[in-house]
This record gives sequence, structure tokens and C-alpha cells, in this order.
Amino acid sequence: MRIRAKPWAGPELDACPFFLRNPQRMKNKWLSWFPCRQPLHVELGCGKGWFLAGLAPKHPEINYLGIDLKDAVLAPGKRLIEQAYGEAPIDNVALTAYDIERLPDIMGAEDRISRLYINFCNPWPKPRHHKRRLTHPRLLKLYRPLLEPDAELWFKTDDTPLFTATLRYLRESGFEVIAQTDDLHAQNCPDNVMTEHEKMFSEKGIPIKALKARILPLENQ
Repeated sequence: MRIRAKPWAGPELDACPFFLRNPQRMKNKWLSWFPCRQPLHVELGCGKGWFLAGLAPKHPEINYLGIDLKDAVLAPGKRLIEQAYGEAPIDNVALTAYDIERLPDIMGAEDRISRLYINFCNPWPKPRHHKRRLTHPRLLKLYRPLLEPDAELWFKTDDTPLFTATLRYLRESGFEVIAQTDDLHAQNCPDNVMTEHEKMFSEKGIPIKALKARILPLENQ
């Protein structure tokens, strides 16, 4: 999907106190950037911010980092997060624009990610493009050194082939799937936070697939 240019996006983000323009400077320092030192959850491909805007205000005991590539995507997310917090201070959310395939450039082992969220990433259906999937073993190998012991990865998608492949990718990469469903909304999940794509697909009657996985010690792989 082509992203429409938003000339206002860059300047507005640069003026935002919870947006970081040069995240390379934050490697191994993310925990100390937030006012409170508490668990760090990261959403890879946070898009227009629906998920973080719905989740972060409900959990002030967690710090959240949203990463996406384009200012034009993140700027609407910034506005949505501000709307969700209202007059309350936004002190447990950070946004940054960066290429997820270069995540180790901006995060290190000392950042101690305790949960990764990957929601409705590009399924890259052609076999020659599978390695671009955010759940592919090539990228899981990048995430792994950044995760603390017993960290979790939560994943949602509408795409059945991607979901099936991701189950295999996780097993091959040293993760244990601890929960999974082929129809998330058919279950009683009052704590589920909808994303923009999740709402769109659900309204079309497409079941949402979801899983939770936990990292295993290397000796258990």
C-alpha cells in the first residue's frame, strides 16, 4: 500500500517529546530514557498507533516503544496516542522511525525487551520474499539477543499461510508457542486491543489468527 506524503509529519514529530529522531543514540539506554524504570514492550511495525493508543494508557506499569519506518505513518499515530491520553502525561510511550531489519543498530542486550508485538505485518506471499517477513527466522535471529530470559512474542494476522509459517519459524528459532488461536474474536478476550487492520479485517468477516510465544534458553533449542 502506497503511503500518501504528509509534509506536516516530520516537523510535528520532531516537536513531539515522545518521538526520537536519532534512535541510534539510544542503544542500550532505552530503559533509562523513560521516567520510570519498568518492563519494556516493543511493537514492531506500529503503523498508525491504534494498538499503542489502546494499550499504553491502560498499563502505566509498562513502558512501550513503537517502531515504524515512515514519518507519514507515525505522525497520525502520535496524534492518536495524544488523544488517548487526553490531559494525562504521556510518560510510558516512545515512538521512533527506523528500519526493523536494522533493529540491532538501535537496541542492545541491556535494553532488555520483555515482550515483542508484531501485528498484521506484510505477509510477503511470494516464496522469494518470505525472508522479509517480520516473523521469519532471519529476523527472529536479530531479535533474540535483545530479549530478556522468558521474554514473549505476541503475533496477530489475518493471513493463514503466514500464521502457519510463523508457527514453524518460531519452533525453528528457539521459541515455544504457549497459546494460539485461528479465531481470536470467537474467544472471550476482553483484554484484546484492536489494531486498525484488525478492525478492517474483522468487519469483513475474516478470522483473526493470534499466538503467544516464549523464548527458550539456547540449550533447550
